[in-house]
Amino acid sequence: MPTGRQGSIRLFRFDGIDVFLHWSWFLVAAFEISNRTRHYSSLAWALLEYLALFVIVMLHEFGHALACRQVGGTANQIVLWPLGGVAYVNPPPRPGATLWSIAAGPLVNVVLLPVLFVAGMLSRSLGLAATMPDAYALLRAVWFINAGLLVFNMLPIYPLDGGQILRSLLWFGLGRARSLMVAASIGLAGVAGFIILAFWIHSPWLGVLAVFMLMNCWGGLRQAQALSRFAKLPRREGFACPRCKTAPPVGTFWKCAQCGQGFDTFQTRAMCPHCGAQFGSTQCLDCGEMRPLSEWIVAALVPTNV
Repeated sequence: MPTGRQGSIRLFRFDGIDVFLHWSWFLVAAFEISNRTRHYSSLAWALLEYLALFVIVMLHEFGHALACRQVGGTANQIVLWPLGGVAYVNPPPRPGATLWSIAAGPLVNVVLLPVLFVAGMLSRSLGLAATMPDAYALLRAVWFINAGLLVFNMLPIYPLDGGQILRSLLWFGLGRARSLMVAASIGLAGVAGFIILAFWIHSPWLGVLAVFMLMNCWGGLRQAQALSRFAKLPRREGFACPRCKTAPPVGTFWKCAQCGQGFDTFQTRAMCPHCGAQFGSTQCLDCGEMRPLSEWIVAALVPTNV
């Protein structure tokens, strides 16, 4: 899976969100389009079908990004790659905010289902199947593409949307760390099934997806362990993140950008004790927000449930 802008081409910017296309998309597109030409009378229709897949995936990712912004999170980058897309979203560390940010993507596909179905029915009633069979076949293919992406994405396997939705729902009762641990563990079982299926049907694409999901499940387990350890750290009274309302941990967890030494920014009032560098903003280790230290000061500790 592409990470950030590495190996990607910037296509455009919409509402502050940069859309990138990974270079490997062109290789897979050429392969897939050549395989679909037998379903149409010309190459142009196969190209339109793959472009429709591109648009559906892009709309899906915009659903994630815009929903994340709606709940107060940050989302400014989308990368499209051959097997899907990635919206780099950072919602507030709350189960409801995370749930909406993830669920909004599949909801785009749900909205497209009746739209594409009505378009197909109208084209059939107008005799398009006989007069323009390529156009009619394209509409049918796009409907099945959208439906297939929806069903696949809703599988409860981390890091697919279904697995992340499951994690968000579990978060309400189990907390941030344990919900991720459970979702990633279930995801590993799903990955095992995908690997078996990939060998059974001799599908290299399914094998690539299985490896991608395996890496993310493993990363999710490690992140859950780190979150669990982080949640047990003592918290500093009198301070709370202006965004997520979480009290900062006590310890030298902040690294100076100039000398690279660790220090406790709340103990030293945002000044590195090693080199004397003064910092205008302090990062929350829970949600990543950067705010001036003065905005962290509260009258009393705000209780949280990590």
